[in-house]
Amino acid sequence: MTSPQNASAGSRFPKGARAFPHRDLIGISSLERHEILYLLAEAEQYVAFNRQAAKHSEQLAGLTIINAFFENSTRTLLSFEIAGKRLGADVVNMYAAQSSVKKGETLIDTAVTLNAMRADAIVIRHGSSGAVGLIANHVDCPVLNAGDGQHEHPTQALLDALALRHKLRERGNEAEDFTGLTVTICGDILHSRVARSNVLCLQALGASVRLCAPPALMPVGVERMGAQPFHDFEAALEGADVVMMLRLQNERMDGQYIPSPREYRHLYGLTPERLALAREDAIVMHPGPMNRGVEIDSAVADMATRAIITSQVEMGVAIRMACLDVLTRKARGVVGWGEGEWV
Repeated sequence: MTSPQNASAGSRFPKGARAFPHRDLIGISSLERHEILYLLAEAEQYVAFNRQAAKHSEQLAGLTIINAFFENSTRTLLSFEIAGKRLGADVVNMYAAQSSVKKGETLIDTAVTLNAMRADAIVIRHGSSGAVGLIANHVDCPVLNAGDGQHEHPTQALLDALALRHKLRERGNEAEDFTGLTVTICGDILHSRVARSNVLCLQALGASVRLCAPPALMPVGVERMGAQPFHDFEAALEGADVVMMLRLQNERMDGQYIPSPREYRHLYGLTPERLALAREDAIVMHPGPMNRGVEIDSAVADMATRAIITSQVEMGVAIRMACLDVLTRKARGVVGWGEGEWV
């Protein structure tokens, strides 16, 4: 396979920029169902591209992408860096420990500074909810949210959807959405931007979502998002088609939310015995990093036929390539992505 050349996702989507009329990708909450499906369809070409021997394109040649990470990250930062470089862009990583924010510079001043550098896209991860949107309002280029506080992590939800769809198609289910599926998400729901973005994405694609957590880690009002809350993990697993486990985000906890990791595992750890309560072929997911022996047992995480955790990592590069491609089309002068077609 050769390098993708602005391949269209197909005639089932609106033409040109109307298929994805957003300058930025701040959250799933701002996307329509067809826009989510469009990004997934665009990512498919990059799944195939990344599986070939030569994985370099000149699609974004001459463009500069800044990865501004104000929070520590391994998977997300590496994934965005690989995505940008495989598309031929110049990628610059800015780490919080090296930034002027540590010296007292305000977030808006940082945004203005980044904007003055004439980047063509900025990927931002920040510990405060809403920080990415604030920066986006002060720069002239597309901004991609790589996680902001407890708000959203849109590319994680998109890659999860892509990995899940690939697994379903491997089993012969060719549907492009998740209508009829029941997905159970269990773990630290309160502090999880991944959970929020996944609830929005999965429901937009037709799935029913159950959220399970100890009372102290369940946000108030999840029913308003359309999700069904559970405190009993075994009840939440009953008949589930997909089980997504989340780690305890100790770095965001101020106080004692659980008695101990051992007690948490006893009540909420995904063991082979508990997984048996879900459907016989239930798919297991985890956005990582995993705490084996706490929220998930190795015997479950390593199930070759049911766990798609490594596939989630693979799909992360493809979905981020697609997002960088789509959001920079206007700057690259791609036909059909002109000024007049942007909302």
